Amino acid sequence: MGHAGAAAAAVRYLGPGPVEPLPRPELRCVREDDRALVDPAEFRRVLGSFASGVTVITAPAADDEPGPAGFACQSFASLSLEPPLVCFMVGRTSTTWPRIARAGVFCVNVLSAGQGELCRAFAVSGADKFAGVAYDPAPVSGAPRLAGAAAWIDCAVHAVHTGGDHLIVVGRVNALGTEEADEPLLFHRGRFARLGP
Repeated sequence: MGHAGAAAAAVRYLGPGPVEPLPRPELRCVREDDRALVDPAEFRRVLGSFASGVTVITAPAADDEPGPAGFACQSFASLSLEPPLVCFMVGRTSTTWPRIARAGVFCVNVLSAGQGELCRAFAVSGADKFAGVAYDPAPVSGAPRLAGAAAWIDCAVHAVHTGGDHLIVVGRVNALGTEEADEPLLFHRGRFARLGP
């Protein structure tokens, strides 16, 4: 299935309204009464110890939409070298994801250390996230490539998988590059951080 087919399947899967989380999968080797489930607050606290980079995922506007789409995302990773694949995770109730799925393409903007406020702007739901933001079109997809980002990765939707209350979006890399920028923006224990002393 090509990127258009994967995107179309994702849109069909999402349907017109909010998506309800899938039921908790049955664990074959552990019965429910064998141990307590992990507390969500503790899960978030412990996993917050893992420092990650910060990205903004963008997509061009579809024909019937007023402007491009984008959201802040720290759940991003490289996936495969041959073929070149990356992935990001997005909440199944995201209002931005259906717009990216309809576009069938996206650009991963790896934020630089001075772009914390830009990240916060793209983390807000329902606002005009691109107001006052400088960008140009990525060379293959036309998705917004944000000015000042440390790197950019231009992708087509390759596959979409379910992962609990999130979707795992796999992108085939069509173009990429780095810009002259300072250190990357990091996220650690609920706040932005920098490399170095």
